[in-house]
Amino acid sequence: MTDLYPAADDREILRRAAAAHTAAVRDVEAFLRRLPETPDPADLTEYAALLTREAHTHADREAAADAAGLTIGSLEPDQG
Repeated sequence: MTDLYPAADDREILRRAAAAHTAAVRDVEAFLRRLPETPDPADLTEYAALLTREAHTHADREAAADAAGLTIGSLEPDQG
């Protein structure tokens, strides 16, 4: 028989992945709020690092969702 609900462990992993992604996105927002009018090379480096972290946490969240049985097709209307 197929379980209708994911195991508690999978859900907790997904919650933690979602929290990490939320924190990464908030860090990008905080950076953008303090960004000077003319960014310098250090700002660009920091921004790149923040975007990389955000992308990794997004991928981790999606993988955790898949493991928890929350796999969906594309959100785009004309794709899978």
